[in-house]
Order: sequence, then C-alpha cells, then structure tokens
Amino acid sequence: MTDAAELVDLRSDTVTRPTAGMRRAMAEAEVGDDVYVEDPTVTALEERTAELFGHEAAMFVPSGTMGNQIGMRLVCEPGQEVLCDADAHVVTYEMGAAAAVFGISTRTVVSAGGRLDAAQLIEQVRPRDNWHLTATAAVAVENSHNRGGGLVQPLEELQALWDWSRGADVAVHLDGARIWNAHAASGVPLSTYGRLADTASVCFSKGLGAPVGSVLVASAERIAAARLWRKRLGGGMRQVGVLAAACLYALDHHLPRLGEDHEHARLLAKRLGVDPAAVETNMVVLDGVEAPMVAEAAKARGVLVSQVSASRIRLVTHLDVDRAAVERAADVLTELLDR
Repeated sequence: MTDAAELVDLRSDTVTRPTAGMRRAMAEAEVGDDVYVEDPTVTALEERTAELFGHEAAMFVPSGTMGNQIGMRLVCEPGQEVLCDADAHVVTYEMGAAAAVFGISTRTVVSAGGRLDAAQLIEQVRPRDNWHLTATAAVAVENSHNRGGGLVQPLEELQALWDWSRGADVAVHLDGARIWNAHAASGVPLSTYGRLADTASVCFSKGLGAPVGSVLVASAERIAAARLWRKRLGGGMRQVGVLAAACLYALDHHLPRLGEDHEHARLLAKRLGVDPAAVETNMVVLDGVEAPMVAEAAKARGVLVSQVSASRIRLVTHLDVDRAAVERAADVLTELLDR
C-alpha cells in the first residue's frame, strides 16, 4: 500500500489541505457573529473581494454551488430561464438546484468544448414580451471551464455578450469557481472579468487552497437580497472568520503561485503525449483511454485520477502537487497508457 505522504492526488484541486501558514491565520483570526454582520474577518474578505472584481458588495457563502444558485436567483425570477452551455457546472453538477429550489428553468446550448460563443447564445435567447415562451432572464458563463478542460473564456466573447446584454434586459452570471486560474493564465485583470457580469461567484477552496468558502459579488442592492436567500438556505454562519481568514491568506500567498500549477499541468501533458499548448490552466484531459482500468491501476501505484467517462480521464494540478509529484505521476501513467 502506498504511504499517504507519497500519494499523488490529481483528482481535483479541491483536495488541497490548508498549509501551516493558513492554519495559523485561521487560529489567530478575529471573529464575531456574521449573521449579525459582526465578524470583522468576514467583512474584510467581502470588501476585498468586491474591490478586486470591481463590484459594490460581496457575501461569503460556504460553497460555490450556493454562490452560483443565489447569484442566478438574484437575476432570474421563478418561471424564467437561465441560458448556458450544456457542460456548464451550474446545470451538470449542482443537482438541478435552480429548478428544485428556486423554480428557475434552465436551457442549454451545445458549445465547442465549453468555449463561449456569444452569438450562439444570443441567438437562443427568448424575449420577455412573448407570453408563449419562457423568458430568458440571464445567461450563465463558466470561467475557467471545468468540463472544457480548464479552458479560459475569450475576453472578446465575454465583452460581446456583456455589450449585447445591456440593451436586451438580460443579466450575466459568472461562475468564477476557477476565475483565479483564468486570470493567472490570461493576464486579464480580475476587475475586468468582474465588470462583465451582474453577479459572480468566486471560489477559494479550489486552486487557492482554502478548506471552505466562496464569495458572491454584485451590487449592494443585490447583495442585501442575497443575505436573505443565504439565511433561507441555511447558509447563515456565526464565527466564520476562521474560514474567511484562510481565504484572505490564500489571496496573499496562493494566488501569486497559480502559474506553477499551470506549468506543472503542461509538463504532465508533454510527458503523456498531450499537446501542452492545449493546456490553458491546471487541467489535463486524456481522451480515448480505458478510464476504469487506468484509474484503478494508477491508484494501486499511488496516483489518483478522475474518471470523467469510460474513455476520458481528467488530471488536475494544485497546491499539494509539486514538480517531483508530477514527474512521479507521469512515470506511472505513461507506463499504463503504453500497455
């Protein structure tokens, strides 16, 4: 059996553990009751995140799913619809929450590997003034795109969608679970990404390495309404500054190093015969493989991977995977793939 210290876990960037410095920051955090808006560390995180993304206000939530669902509810009424691509996280991995919890319909458009094509989405928007149709109230965009292999959405397409939406009475929601990776890879400022969305959910528990937490950013009016929805959903938390402190630490110490994860992903891709130029952030996708066999054999040798389908494997680099671990994983997987 492989020793835990030797295990290389490439299943997801959600598996990271808090660093020693992050744990100290958590232990020393100043806290208060956040339901009463009295936790100074949470307030500091919310203010900093809102400023980073160029919005008026922000709200800390326990998960990216809660951030996404509240964000979409703020711009879409029950009986209206959110339009997104067919592989979007908000419709693939969030348990039908928009419909089950909020009465919001979702409709999808098949995209080219998750890449945003503004014109393609705009063409599918249904107007509000036709009572025969379910009105499209919002479009959701994921950046970077999980099932798209960590691709970064083209800035010109984001801008085109935003420019059109201003005259169409359609909102834009950004699922920014890995927006930090998109920012690190593209050099596009976070404030630029932020200004191209009415609501955005950004996650700290993936590439940034915090144990828990996302932040929803929007206008002050929308965030005031969001606090009601968070409470209704059971997301009102008390002395949660211990978690917000981890997020603040991540902004200072882990955001600047995301480029290392991207370099490791390209190295892994090169070793495995995948074009490194196709790797935009921290994900490597292996297609046309016997995924169950490879995953089980790799696990037996101390390398964990994610099976996306029977013929696709996803590998994700992150804070807990250094260059030596990448090389070790590449040695194992290369041998298995060459069988």
